[in-house]
Amino acid sequence: MAEDEEKSKNVEATKRSAAKKKVAGQPNPISRYFRETRGELRKVTWPTREESWRLTAIVLGVSIAFSVFLWVFDTIFSNALQFLLNQVLI
Repeated sequence: MAEDEEKSKNVEATKRSAAKKKVAGQPNPISRYFRETRGELRKVTWPTREESWRLTAIVLGVSIAFSVFLWVFDTIFSNALQFLLNQVLI
């Protein structure tokens, strides 16, 4: 029984010392996050100003075209539904 208690104390002491070593050896998680983020941002190939303008124009053009497409179909289906309801109700 005493041996079991001694083993459990040794295990607890080992866990505590391992936890202390782990905390003492690693930098602050927040500072590590910002350091790693800055390192990753240095690896990024940023687009040129011309590329940015061209891609922005493409996104705007596609968005406008899609909105016109949706407006046309919405108008068609809305008028068709209104026509059908008027036929049924009259």
